Amino acid sequence: MNRSVKILKFLLWSGLAAVSGITLIAASAYLYLSPSLPSVDTLRDTHLQTPLRVFSKDEKLIAEFGEMRRTPIHFADAPKPLIKAFMAAEDDRFYHHHGVDIMGLMRAALQLASTGRIQSGGSTITMQVAKNFFLSHERVFSRKFNEILLALQIEQGLTKDEIFELYLNKIYLGNRAYGVEAAAQVYYGKSIDELNLAQWAMIAGLPKAPSRYNPINDPERSQVRRNWILGRMYDLGYISHADYEEAVQAPVTASYHGPKIELQAPYIAEMVRQEMIERFGPETYTEGFKVYTTVDSVLQTSANEAVANGLFAYTERHGYRGPVSNLNEDEEGKSFIQQQKDAATIWKQTLKETHSTAVLIPAVVTAVEDQSVTILMKEDKTDHIDWDNLKWAKPFINVNAYGYNPRQASDILKPGDLIWVRKMPDGRFRLTQEPQAQSSLISMSPENGAILALVGGFNFYDSMYNRATQAIRQAGSAFKPFIYMAALNKGLTAATIINDAPVVFTDQGLEGIWRPNNDNMKFNGPTRLRVGLYRSRNLISIRILRQIGVRRTVNFLTKLGLPEDTLTRNLSLALGNVSMTPLELTTGYATIANGGYKVMPYLIQRVDVLDDTVFEANPVTVCRDCGKEPTAEEGLVSEQVTETSTAPLPEDKPLASVEAVNEAESVMDRRVNYILNDIMRDVIWKGTGKRARVLERHDIGGKTGTTNDSKDAWFVGFNPDVLTSVWVGMDNFSSLGRWEFGANAALPIWISYMKTALADQPIRRLPQPAGIETVRIDPRTGQLAKQGDPEAIFEVFRKENTPKRLSEGRSPSPEDSGSLKPEDLF
Repeated sequence: MNRSVKILKFLLWSGLAAVSGITLIAASAYLYLSPSLPSVDTLRDTHLQTPLRVFSKDEKLIAEFGEMRRTPIHFADAPKPLIKAFMAAEDDRFYHHHGVDIMGLMRAALQLASTGRIQSGGSTITMQVAKNFFLSHERVFSRKFNEILLALQIEQGLTKDEIFELYLNKIYLGNRAYGVEAAAQVYYGKSIDELNLAQWAMIAGLPKAPSRYNPINDPERSQVRRNWILGRMYDLGYISHADYEEAVQAPVTASYHGPKIELQAPYIAEMVRQEMIERFGPETYTEGFKVYTTVDSVLQTSANEAVANGLFAYTERHGYRGPVSNLNEDEEGKSFIQQQKDAATIWKQTLKETHSTAVLIPAVVTAVEDQSVTILMKEDKTDHIDWDNLKWAKPFINVNAYGYNPRQASDILKPGDLIWVRKMPDGRFRLTQEPQAQSSLISMSPENGAILALVGGFNFYDSMYNRATQAIRQAGSAFKPFIYMAALNKGLTAATIINDAPVVFTDQGLEGIWRPNNDNMKFNGPTRLRVGLYRSRNLISIRILRQIGVRRTVNFLTKLGLPEDTLTRNLSLALGNVSMTPLELTTGYATIANGGYKVMPYLIQRVDVLDDTVFEANPVTVCRDCGKEPTAEEGLVSEQVTETSTAPLPEDKPLASVEAVNEAESVMDRRVNYILNDIMRDVIWKGTGKRARVLERHDIGGKTGTTNDSKDAWFVGFNPDVLTSVWVGMDNFSSLGRWEFGANAALPIWISYMKTALADQPIRRLPQPAGIETVRIDPRTGQLAKQGDPEAIFEVFRKENTPKRLSEGRSPSPEDSGSLKPEDLF
């Protein structure tokens, strides 16, 4: 009896000593480690590293930037079976412990004692949150003890649901996916709430080993893990037997899904990325910014197609440069059967390694018939190209010459040729080639500068060079409207007669003697200013600039917002000898299109982070009822000058007080703008832009442009709601070809896009301002027409510039010359 009591006392004292020792060790460890533990409060303000996403204004995804794919969700939005799947896989007692599972820790301790390392963590979901947010993944005891302490602190500071939400959004689930929503998108291409029980269990099996149990890398092993979790869910009473049986029989359906790009606008995406870096720095890629742009997805898609089709049309006009290569050239000397076997293997491998673009599809010619060819494409798909889609391919010689039209398919292609094809709207394939020319298209709202669509080249992934914003090109005749605007501002009228005749200048700025000319070396004599613009007559533009003065013109154009350093200080300015980016030229045109207000282009409408808006654009916007009209005393309205006038320009004076920070500045007389708009509509109906009459709209105006040797082709056109510019040219500044002009290279692209942009839009013109008079004039003299004159026409004037005397003499009219001539294409 005494012996038993002694043994019992010994055991009690030994147990007490052990407990005291453990308590002492734990307390010592806590005192040692606790000062270095982070505050749990930081979890409440945690910003999960989430990529930058760029959207159109109608919320179509354009791009995603960042190493980590993550889309945070709220716990309340997480499917309940998903929660149960994670509990079954990781911590079924989550809602019953205080952050630490004693049995799991004892198991980990036994592993450490027996093997010297921890083989299975025994970590609760709370402990995993502590590890993922605050600790390294090193398997050492000190980290495990820190994990325990942090888990206890987290349980005291957060609710169970808050802890689970952090876990669901933080865990790494393979393939750059962080959090369950990203995993659902990566593996299944769906939102997490669209998955089924088998797929939820598959995702719940990933945290233990994202690479080992990855359903893409190892479907069999991942299926075993999934079925084990489903079994645990059944054993724990989370699912019924019927649900279990259905789920374990489900096949593994996971496959890699990249970001779901809904709108192809890579040049837009890169512009946004650069602006976001300037605004927010390196955090751009990790803070989960959602950038909503001003881009309209329907218009952007139309712009993409218009540019591609326009460049394909250009390349087909100049002939076929031949296939990329012929894959049969090294098959000589082999038997026919061996050649066929080797060729098929080479063809398929080459197609696999050749990247497609948005519109260019690689193909290999397998057979050539009389007027068609059979082609092999990726994934062993075969099809035909018929004669309608082959016969354009006359041999390319140079941009100014091509060979004879082909008579049969063998004149163009042979078996083994690696070629490019594109799919046409009717489903047929067409032989094509990568264009050598490039193009840009910019469409914006003239009211506030919002960019509606932008294309910076044929293929962003082949050349990230954004020609819309980076290419510095000569504007050519597309610049002439600014010269005419300055002339109208200085007192000339749409009826002013200018002599279209030869002239010689001696100008040091032009390196001596300069003999400008019209393209066809022909001259129309006395011509009204209106006709000079819509017919784009070079010598009329030069005489106008000489009359109003180069310096005054430059000063006036600078006030409009055109970059001063791009404006040449000599008479070649009249012919568009200015170098600027397409975006700069388009911005200048916005002042013409909106009634005379200076606006600036912008692309980002707002930036959101989670539920907060951290940036919202407040662009300067046209407000025709705000402020007051500039007066002559302020130097923005008519100043009557003569060719010999040397009076200095008035000093800049402030406009009317701005009542709102977003009110656009009025920089020109609305009447001048109204008259210029009226003339530019004649470019469409009477002049070099006649192709645009297909749109059947009387509210559009614009201007073609072609530079020397056809190095640049332009069309810029607008109505009060949409302004669009198109440029076509070679990156190396070589010629497009002697028969390429703004009217046939750029204008068709503009028309194609504007059909979409103006579809279902009502005809709308800017309102006629006060102080405008419309009178009948003699078109040959620009003076008032005599009563009963059958050839009289109506013309618009500023009231103070209306002709006061009747016409007396007559001279030949340039309008008697009939239809457009080739030189009118300039």
